[in-house]
Amino acid sequence: MGLLDRLDNPFEGGGIILGKVEDLLNWGRSKSDWYLHFGLACCAIEFMAANASHFDFMRFGTIPRPSPRQADFIIVSGTVTMKMAERVIRLYEQMAEPKYVLSMGSCANSGGPYWEHGYHVLKGVDRIIPVDVYIPGCPPRPEAFFEGMVKLQKKINEQQIFNKRKRLEEEDKKLSA
Repeated sequence: MGLLDRLDNPFEGGGIILGKVEDLLNWGRSKSDWYLHFGLACCAIEFMAANASHFDFMRFGTIPRPSPRQADFIIVSGTVTMKMAERVIRLYEQMAEPKYVLSMGSCANSGGPYWEHGYHVLKGVDRIIPVDVYIPGCPPRPEAFFEGMVKLQKKINEQQIFNKRKRLEEEDKKLSA
């Protein structure tokens, strides 16, 4: 009967919920992310499977955006060549703060099977932009991608968004000392 009583009165103690505004904002940001997909090679095909009805990637609250200016995070999936590296940097720079990067697949993470002899392949997208979550696999299964998405949401939930300027100034002082 305890569960049924709770449905009638979910907020015991007068209906007051205590918490921080920062936690509420982070919860909202983590559950309504807009993403830009920079898909290359076979990992992009596997990402399409994650977006299909069987796996339903949108259940995480994510919406694809055509412009980096509207995106909260970018998904780099597949082999990034040296020529494409400039475009990835440009897209990353056009995104608004706070911005996040998911590196999907062995090629985006470390160059994949081309890392040793492929002079034209970037040996990991983290050499040109900061990566927040790595999703391993060649190509990764949709389940692995979902695990990476959960890790990104957790990172956003734990992020401090207030007093950011003060924290950045303190970090700059530490680096300059």
